[in-house]
Amino acid sequence: MPLSPTDEIVGPAARAGAGAGAFNVVQLEHAEAIVAGAEAAGRPVILQISENTARYHGGLEPIGLAALAVARAALVPVAVHLDHAESVDLVHEAARLGFSSVMFDASTLPYKENLRETREIAAYCHARDVWVEAELGEVGGKDGAHAPGVRTDPAEARDFVAATGVDALAVAVGSSHAMTTRDAVLDFALISALRDAVGVPLVLHGSSGVADTELARAVAAGMTKVNVSTYLNKQFTRTARTYLEAHPSAVDPRTYLGPARDAVADAVAHLLGVLHGGRD
Repeated sequence: MPLSPTDEIVGPAARAGAGAGAFNVVQLEHAEAIVAGAEAAGRPVILQISENTARYHGGLEPIGLAALAVARAALVPVAVHLDHAESVDLVHEAARLGFSSVMFDASTLPYKENLRETREIAAYCHARDVWVEAELGEVGGKDGAHAPGVRTDPAEARDFVAATGVDALAVAVGSSHAMTTRDAVLDFALISALRDAVGVPLVLHGSSGVADTELARAVAAGMTKVNVSTYLNKQFTRTARTYLEAHPSAVDPRTYLGPARDAVADAVAHLLGVLHGGRD
């Protein structure tokens, strides 16, 4: 199939041994901030919208169309990606709206069911030139808890990718979603083994809990797409809270959302530098 905007970002990064930053959008200010940070860094970026965020907005279309509009106006390549979708209908809607990629998450299902459902999604999406990410070896912490030690098996990952035809694979290597501290311990030997076993780019979820030096090591070991959400939300919330504490009579949301947006842009520019590792 023709290269999707996501593949045009992730593919070259994988070949160069660099990381591709994928940052989650919760509201319009996030999309604007992420693109501003990417423009400041001079790097491409992926805007991600999760199923939970679509639910928060009452549907995928309002926030999805907003993100697509921000992406079209950007001065650097920007892709729009559906993150952690468990709903087949939502995947279909993302393809209809013009998302260039989806992450279909059937990782909580038994292996054979995950494989069957993911293969069906991949066939549907590829017929519409949409890039597909899947997950094998559940990445913990969707409820804020740390991962319970689940890890992705390289041989199983190799077979899963071959059987489903997905374009990228999210793997469990020690990170966990929703971490507010950056002290996750990654299994770098496992990352390298997965890279050698699997012929598609690897995706690191839960990267907010991984320190800068460890993110750089993960990319060097074989990770390509690196997902970040909670870390940006921390910067956003902390900046807005600081402004409101200093200006308790403020009522115009722009006065505190603007600085919060700027803080996220700065964090994105920094993280893209970390993931790029000085490569041209």
